[in-house]
Amino acid sequence: MCLNPRSIKYEGILSGKRILLIIGGSIAAYKGLDLIRRLRERGAKVYVVLTLSAQAFITPLSVSVLTGGEVFKDLFSYMDGEDVSHIRLARKVDMVIIAPCTASRLAKIVSGLAEDLAGAVLLAIRVPLLLAPAMNPGMWNHPATQRNINQLRKDGVYFSGPEKGEMAESGEFGLGRMSDPLIIVSAVEAIFVRVRLFPHSLIGKRIIVTSGPTYESLDPVRYIANRSSGKQGHAIAAVLASLGGDVVLVSGPVALRDPWGVQTIHVEKAQEMYCTVQSALPADVLICVAAVVDWRADVISAQKIKKQPTASRMNLDLVENIDILSDLGKSVLRPRLVIGFSAETGDVLENAKTKRLKKKVDWMLANHVCAIGGERNRVYFIRDEGVEAWPEMEKFVVAERLVKKIVDFFEKLSY
Repeated sequence: MCLNPRSIKYEGILSGKRILLIIGGSIAAYKGLDLIRRLRERGAKVYVVLTLSAQAFITPLSVSVLTGGEVFKDLFSYMDGEDVSHIRLARKVDMVIIAPCTASRLAKIVSGLAEDLAGAVLLAIRVPLLLAPAMNPGMWNHPATQRNINQLRKDGVYFSGPEKGEMAESGEFGLGRMSDPLIIVSAVEAIFVRVRLFPHSLIGKRIIVTSGPTYESLDPVRYIANRSSGKQGHAIAAVLASLGGDVVLVSGPVALRDPWGVQTIHVEKAQEMYCTVQSALPADVLICVAAVVDWRADVISAQKIKKQPTASRMNLDLVENIDILSDLGKSVLRPRLVIGFSAETGDVLENAKTKRLKKKVDWMLANHVCAIGGERNRVYFIRDEGVEAWPEMEKFVVAERLVKKIVDFFEKLSY
């Protein structure tokens, strides 16, 4: 039975969350205004610290209008009957975001400087910290900045961006643009997914995920492919990364953003996907979600294949592609846990059971092909212990449920 498509939403994840946004002194500070709006429309309560430098770009009044509350600026401000402002702010929020985060602020965080309200708050918090850097590419690539970034990552600080693009300086292009507010919101949601769903994490686990279709060229214009949007594979990669997993996503051509916190490698052909997965080994988990084309042209025509006026049909000579899941499931480099996806048109469960045994896969998730391209899925979860029929749900929720199984698997191994 086919499913009714519906948009994937992180339903209620930010509802009621208290988020402190520190807006730094960069020309990208104006994006902080849109970030406030995006967070609030998802139900979050937003408090804002506006640094002295940021006030050169946006005004406290514009921020106050969007938050509906006080804008914090002064390290030594007091409120009647309350604690010192930086302690009060540190105690009342669930997450802190710095957007934009300058090179100077990165250095101050690493050094533990508390020379302003933002610095004092950052020393007092015990909640997740997300940084959205914004600076000139030369500043981003400077060895001092990179040392600071590496230290902050070791300290458990999260990053969103920066992105490549045009700089404020005329004619400059490179890595240093602040992430768009919606990308930052996705990062915030992913962090809260981790905190909400799992008391434990996948830190230290290397996980490879394949996603999307593969394309096999026939000539410079035409190709054969399998239908796949990549939505399920990308959702799985995003949830894995939110739990601290070292995630490599090998993606065929899709119209999706690269998931936050994931190393995404883009490929086109099945052979490219296979070689990329192999080069990413060793790994603890392999999850093959991609719809890999089983066949490719024996010879790719260098010129566009023309229609023949006297012929009403054309024959193609195809050869079999390597079966990535089967090959790696039997390899000496086989990850500890190998998971496959099986899209079927009929006898979904039985075909997937046969495929799991044939390919020596630990777990197989099977669904009907009518879920391809949609926002929802209904799967059978198949393993040695038996079969679970999961109800129809959004693909992100399928990802959450699968990742919870992976977490449980490794926890049992550690007993």
